[in-house]
Amino acid sequence: MTRAPEGDAEPRPRLPAVVTGHRRHPQHSMKKMLAVFISRVLRRVAQKSARRVLVASRNSSNDATFEIEKCDLHLLEEGPPVTTVLTRAEGLKYYRMMLTVRRMELKADQLYKQKFIRGFCHLCDGQEACCVGLEAGINPSDHLITSYRAHGMCYTRGLSVRSILTELTGRRGGCAKGKGGSMHMYTKNFYGGNGIVGAQGPLAEAFNMAALWKLPCVFICENNLYAMGTSAERAAASTDYYKRGNFIPGLKVDGMDVLCVREATKFAADYCRSGKGPILMELQTYRYHGHSMSDPGVSYRTRDEIQEVRSKRDPIMILQDRMVNSKLATVEELKEIGTEVKKEIDDAAQFAISDPEPRLEELGHHIYSSDSSFEVRGANPWIKFKSVS
Repeated sequence: MTRAPEGDAEPRPRLPAVVTGHRRHPQHSMKKMLAVFISRVLRRVAQKSARRVLVASRNSSNDATFEIEKCDLHLLEEGPPVTTVLTRAEGLKYYRMMLTVRRMELKADQLYKQKFIRGFCHLCDGQEACCVGLEAGINPSDHLITSYRAHGMCYTRGLSVRSILTELTGRRGGCAKGKGGSMHMYTKNFYGGNGIVGAQGPLAEAFNMAALWKLPCVFICENNLYAMGTSAERAAASTDYYKRGNFIPGLKVDGMDVLCVREATKFAADYCRSGKGPILMELQTYRYHGHSMSDPGVSYRTRDEIQEVRSKRDPIMILQDRMVNSKLATVEELKEIGTEVKKEIDDAAQFAISDPEPRLEELGHHIYSSDSSFEVRGANPWIKFKSVS
């Protein structure tokens, strides 16, 4: 009788001794017994893995309640709640979305430095909680107009990573057929970024009046503490932007916390839908890159400041810590999401640099609603373009 070592569920098989005069070949018997041994080991490993998954599922929670920072209010008697419930499904969704935006922007940085992306390019890494939290607080049918730092909102509004990166590289497969670039991407109920500073507000009202929607607006200011090469404190007499609407109510929100942004957005949307009029929401956030790719971002702020924000207030880390500590997810699960996101970004980038550019005759498409030909003054005066609606 063979005794099982402690920790084993069953005795380990003993390889038979070689008996002379046995009708089977000794080598054949050894191979057979080795196969049985390996089979049992693999079965034992599978059983242990299954038990680990079961334990993880038993230890995980379906939802958890979190305290969030109280918003500063202007002309409001009450604001968003200071506690909120996050479900496991919501947490995993937000984590994947924010991580996708982060890695998409870092890939855009790489492609720009490799000269696959040209022209203006404004990255939003560090501000992921703004776009993800905003989308979590509104409906897909709501209309959205934003500024030039728009890549994250393009993704949360439904555009794929492939279509965004391919638009950045100016290829046919881009969401604007390769003719829009960083600041001009569109999808349903999303009217692209805007290259003019602050122009999205008047544009929103122009769309509103032209379409006769008569919809109340939530005006959102993403205050990342810096303008084009200087701090907001040096450039503005008052940095309380949520009060800049004067007679329009406003609130200041922690833009580094996706749950805080979500609850504030829900509050603002409900406020407008109830017929109380417009509202201004300031999201205090931070950008890790400079204003644009032409700005190193360290001449008017220190590297230590950027690193401190990364280590203490990073929006992805804040959500990750909450989910792990409350047992909404395990570290292993989040790492697996990271692996999947990395592959998605790499595949999209490979397509973005290999997809063909638009043909020259397509440059005039989708400019006018008519299909009449028109001339464009340029290096070749004989070229005529045909507009396709």
